[in-house]
Amino acid sequence: MGAAEARRAVLAAQGFAGRRPAAPGAAHVAGVLERLGVVQIDSVNVLCRAHYLPFYSRLGPYPREVLDRAAQRRPRRLVEYWAHEASYVPPATHRLLRWRMARAAHDAWGSVRSVAVEQPALVAAVLEHVGAHGPLTARELEAALAPGGSRPSEHWGWNWSAVKRALEHLFFAGAVSSAGRTAQFERRYDLTERVLPPEVAAAADPEPEEAVRALVSIAARALGVAGEASLRDYFRLRPEQSRRAVAQLVEAGELVPVRVRGWASSERRPVYRHVGARAPRVRARALLTPFDPLVWHRPRTEEVFGVALRLEFYVPREQRVHGYCVLPFLLGERIAARVDLKADRAAPGGVLRVPAAWAEPGAPAGTAQELAAELERLAGWLGLGAVEVAGRGDLAPALSGALGRSGHVGALGST
Repeated sequence: MGAAEARRAVLAAQGFAGRRPAAPGAAHVAGVLERLGVVQIDSVNVLCRAHYLPFYSRLGPYPREVLDRAAQRRPRRLVEYWAHEASYVPPATHRLLRWRMARAAHDAWGSVRSVAVEQPALVAAVLEHVGAHGPLTARELEAALAPGGSRPSEHWGWNWSAVKRALEHLFFAGAVSSAGRTAQFERRYDLTERVLPPEVAAAADPEPEEAVRALVSIAARALGVAGEASLRDYFRLRPEQSRRAVAQLVEAGELVPVRVRGWASSERRPVYRHVGARAPRVRARALLTPFDPLVWHRPRTEEVFGVALRLEFYVPREQRVHGYCVLPFLLGERIAARVDLKADRAAPGGVLRVPAAWAEPGAPAGTAQELAAELERLAGWLGLGAVEVAGRGDLAPALSGALGRSGHVGALGST
């Protein structure tokens, strides 16, 4: 198959080929999660929490409280776990990750793994307190079990107390889960049996090989056309797990080995097309979080779209190329631009700031106008009254002109 056909299959599998609903609601949000299988969570909030954006990219302006309710109210339609990093998954998929929970003593990272060995009494006390009083945040647990205790301060990002590490061990092991998050993005921990819908909590654990095969099947359906490395990355599986599952799905006829002309990896080894994948024409227009499943596996993004994306959140300012919170802009069947965005909620009326905008080589002539329209819509969804473009980036002048001579657009609520 050709690279263009493969790209259309990828976009269609990810939900970019159909029309957006006029009034997206809970059923549409559930449909996106079902299609994608997993949505990554991230705490960066310079624009919007990352997990809200994949739904927006596919549905357009939808009520964010719909997603919050799905995660916080019973019966929950999505739950958290370490799937592709910290992620939302459908409750049924939580069952498919129980083999990972069973490996907490081996697979959890060091500080979380060690607390269970060094302080088992604390882990037991945390579990008992959550069972008696949950849902609770880590700070509430710390106040109850270690009042006056201090957090380490040697690292700016992961200064976890022993209580927090115990909670994270229990979370990794599947004993506790997240009953939702606070406005400060803190998990509210509760017993997993109280978070999951009863029928899921009571279901028997699938055999690990069966569960991994189901995870690869979800990934294959969501990716459309993908190599084994991309299928493996979707749920962060080990190579021996994904290779075995891919072989089984090929034998079952669910995956079809293909060669994609123009994909370097396809010249070395097969890629796989899901039997249900289709390749219609795609007329998408969407801003993508860098944590979107369409682009989160960087080697695949470069192969499918010819664009090398780099996450620059943690790059020193002077070393950043495109900016801090950079979103790729999908136009039609290609990534046409990337734009650095910041929601300035403290400015009067709220401002969507565009510190930089860059066109990709060969971007269509109307890219600036299409991006301007998408920024107006995004600002309206975020409750921001204006869009302001700075001068950095080769697309910034044309984008500023498209938004108005001053680079400022107001009264966006009706966009």
